[in-house]
Amino acid sequence: MSFLGFVSYYRKHLKDFAILAKSLYRICDKQTVFEMTQERIKAYKKIKKALTEAPLLLMPDWNIPFELYIDACGDGLGAALHQVQIIDEKPTEGPVCYISSQIKPTEARYGASQMECLCLVWALEKLHYYLNGSVAEVKTDCNAMKSILNMKTPNSHMLRWQIAIQ
Repeated sequence: MSFLGFVSYYRKHLKDFAILAKSLYRICDKQTVFEMTQERIKAYKKIKKALTEAPLLLMPDWNIPFELYIDACGDGLGAALHQVQIIDEKPTEGPVCYISSQIKPTEARYGASQMECLCLVWALEKLHYYLNGSVAEVKTDCNAMKSILNMKTPNSHMLRWQIAIQ
């Protein structure tokens, strides 16, 4: 429990933290019997490794466009906000922050395209203090995102997401 509290403080420095810590958070559930399974030991070691190898975060430069990388999977949502800044006289891309979240059971039933769309809406809401009034380019591995965002007759769910994204 104290380990999770400690590393949770650094969650914005760790890529995909929520997904890495998912099995460890299950131990905190009152109905779960405490048992350090191989999966949990592996998660513990991955988090320790990620913490010791995490890249330095850049201070945001509001005059430079951001790049928002998003990815979703069956375990959770993840986003990385990057910028290309001049460091040691060379343009260098680096992370400004990372965010991640576990998904709800109802969201786990979404298709891949809907999951990526959910991830984008979630990331825009979480990172609004960086992105409001700034230029940002969204990068995703889901090619269907463009067609979802340009649907002629979206259902109410997708319409709300389209509005939130714009």
